Amino acid sequence: MTPIERFNEMVRGKHVGVIGIGVSNRPLIHMLAAAGAIVTARDRNPVPDPEEWARLGVTVLTGPGYLEGLDDELIFKTPGMRYDIPELAAARQQGSTVTSEMEVFFDLCPTAHTIAITGSDGKTTTTTLTAKILEAAGYKVWLGGNIGTPLLSKIGEIGPDDWVVLELSSFQLMTMRKSPHIAVMTNITPNHLDVHKDYQEYIDAKRNIYLYQNADDTLILNRGNDVTASFAPEGKGTVLDFSYEGTTADGIELDDGVLTLVRDGVKTPLFAADEILLPGRHNVENYMAAILATAPFVKPENIEYVATTFQGVEHRLQLIRELDGVRYYNSSIDSSPNRTKAALSVFKQKVILIAGGKDKGIPYDDLADPLLEHVKLLILTGLTGPKIEKALLDECARRGIDNPIPIYHYDEYPELVEAARRLAEPGDIVLLSPASTSFDRFRNFMERGDTFARLVRELQ
Repeated sequence: MTPIERFNEMVRGKHVGVIGIGVSNRPLIHMLAAAGAIVTARDRNPVPDPEEWARLGVTVLTGPGYLEGLDDELIFKTPGMRYDIPELAAARQQGSTVTSEMEVFFDLCPTAHTIAITGSDGKTTTTTLTAKILEAAGYKVWLGGNIGTPLLSKIGEIGPDDWVVLELSSFQLMTMRKSPHIAVMTNITPNHLDVHKDYQEYIDAKRNIYLYQNADDTLILNRGNDVTASFAPEGKGTVLDFSYEGTTADGIELDDGVLTLVRDGVKTPLFAADEILLPGRHNVENYMAAILATAPFVKPENIEYVATTFQGVEHRLQLIRELDGVRYYNSSIDSSPNRTKAALSVFKQKVILIAGGKDKGIPYDDLADPLLEHVKLLILTGLTGPKIEKALLDECARRGIDNPIPIYHYDEYPELVEAARRLAEPGDIVLLSPASTSFDRFRNFMERGDTFARLVRELQ
């Protein structure tokens, strides 16, 4: 049987529950209904198009009690939901199987050519670069996981010679019991501590990307990050590393400004780091990781072509417009202090920074130094605004600084964009880099970035 036939056979006539009716699960619900499953879809929020699900024969449960009576034979949970909440624990105790779209995809994936990328920062760009390099070499590539298309619904179209490139979050990895052929770890810093019990649980979730590999597989690690570097002894197959600073015996390094592959001590220069179109040290590291994942299967010119032509992923240091000599950048993807630190380091001048959002339980102390070094004026919003301000003022007090950078607070995005316009002078840079998640007022970072970009474009 083909993978899609096995899936259809598995779910036909079964009571299947799907938790979350967002973008990632919609194709899954359609697929389950088409396969003959008896589907109940659940979401805390109202569904905007209930007639769509009625036509499919899907039962929809929404509102505060959306998880009541959760007893389906097979339950697909949304990636951001913990596996051990009481409702899921009770369902498992009654005999339900709890899984996720990505876990089933790994079970059924018809190709061995699978690359998965995780990390606290840089995983979306690294995943995109990996896919683009493979595409430049002529391969058919399927991009999925946390980005792209939900791939379980496409499994009947994936061929054995195709490549699958996945971005995987800690939420997706928490219950994963299979690993990809090539696993990439960009870095690990404290993140998502509003969902994970503690930092160690977050780290352990990330480790699942390689724990189930075998001797034929490859693990790629950032040697410049202490946590990821510590995973090297656990690799069961080939372990490669990349490092912006220092050297490596097996991996990639910067040799006098040139990205250089190293295998068994033999060096193969590729191209100068300053040829990379995307700015910043963190993007050089993203390229290093993507190169290691793809180099055995492509030509050097394929890699260099992407490096010199790819202009970046939307919402990542995206130039929106220049108005009255002021440049406005959207980096809404920056949902952690570490990402904002990296974004700030790209610019050679001090910027007007817009930051703040939902609090996910991580500290902001390490952001204080970059704020003092790279920011001329700070505009704060959201629940983390006061936390960011406190971290900055505490650092100023420690240093004996009496007059820190000007700080402004605004509740709404139209207000803060107008304030940035009013306070900026010709030659300034206005940067949205929130250092926080978007869920205090937006569905995701894309909606936050789109809102910011629209408001900036509407400025007269």
